[in-house]
Amino acid sequence: MARSKPKTTKKTSRLKRFGIACLKVILWFIVFSIIWVLAYRFINPPITLLMVQRNWERKSEGKAAKTERKWVKFEEISDNMKRAAVSAEDAQFLQHMGFDIKAIEKAYAANAKGKKLRGGSTISQQTAKNVFLWPGRSFIRKGLEAYFTLLIELLWSKERILEVYLNVIEMGDGIYGAEAAAQAYYKKSCRKLSRSEASLIAACFPNPRRWTPKKPTGYIRHKQYLILRNMRRLGPLDF
Repeated sequence: MARSKPKTTKKTSRLKRFGIACLKVILWFIVFSIIWVLAYRFINPPITLLMVQRNWERKSEGKAAKTERKWVKFEEISDNMKRAAVSAEDAQFLQHMGFDIKAIEKAYAANAKGKKLRGGSTISQQTAKNVFLWPGRSFIRKGLEAYFTLLIELLWSKERILEVYLNVIEMGDGIYGAEAAAQAYYKKSCRKLSRSEASLIAACFPNPRRWTPKKPTGYIRHKQYLILRNMRRLGPLDF
């Protein structure tokens, strides 16, 4: 009479198959993500998950879908807008490899003390989040954000990262990118934005649906002043 295989052997076999399946999934994900990031080095992202979510939110509120957006090349964006974005969000943008360790440490220290939550995300991290991931907060998403941040830093130029960032970032209710924002708030192309106009748009970046350049609060005016001061201190953006 044939002996049945021990239960431990069967269990080990199942675990082995499961491990191999997980490894295959991880390898396929890595290959797919690299191809995806490489493609967006040359192809402009057609849409983001944030845009989709915002339109679902509008639909649930009984509003019509709204996605005002027009892609402009890097050289067509005002130098004032580029400098304002870097000054407001990531002064070390040209120096780091995707992560500003000092900013992360400051954010962690402030959050640990129970102060108002603040982030330490760089322009590279925000670009990775906006283009490749979904809105929200979770350890999984933060881990994927770090992974895609490293990929775009390795596979894109800093110029490309800033170009994509300034074309997909939310800049108002249904308004995405510097060109759409310039047209909505100042009735002009983003290549013609002044230092004052660009800094006021950048001052609203953290919550563009709450704050608007059309009706800046005292807080936003103060932020604009700080951004203008940082723009004067910022060295040349040599890409």
